[in-house]
Amino acid sequence: MSEARLTHLDAEGAAAMVDVGDKAVTRRSATAEGLVIMAPETLALIQAGQVKKGDVLSIARIAGIMGAKRTADLIPLCHPLSLNKVDVRIAIEPALPGLRVAATASVTAKTGVEMEALTAVSVACLTIYDMAKAVDRGMEITGLRLVEKSGGASGDWRTDARRP
Repeated sequence: MSEARLTHLDAEGAAAMVDVGDKAVTRRSATAEGLVIMAPETLALIQAGQVKKGDVLSIARIAGIMGAKRTADLIPLCHPLSLNKVDVRIAIEPALPGLRVAATASVTAKTGVEMEALTAVSVACLTIYDMAKAVDRGMEITGLRLVEKSGGASGDWRTDARRP
């Protein structure tokens, strides 16, 4: 790993937005994931489409996409980006028991989309919790992480860690 430094601090140590004016416009993408662990009965209700608020998986996917589009409004030093695509996928994982949420965001810009992918997953997981909390307030949202990113000056990166 090269010399680490926090990019969102100015010379005096105050929070500052990174100046991306001189960076090249390139195609960039990032994938993040997170887990929602729940009671087996809750997972069964979601699978059967029997949650009273509606189709949990479809609504969570849409919420994740909407969240990615609002990242700069939520994270103070993020640059607003015109996203090319956001793809949110939700997999049923009976062994957890729960759901694995993954999101990939892509852009052609001067800065990356890691925060957009992470925000998409976060909002989708929170939406799952909101939609099913009436039957399972003990759900756990965990494992939020960047899985991979491509493009930009720092190049490609992929996590080596394996999660359940």
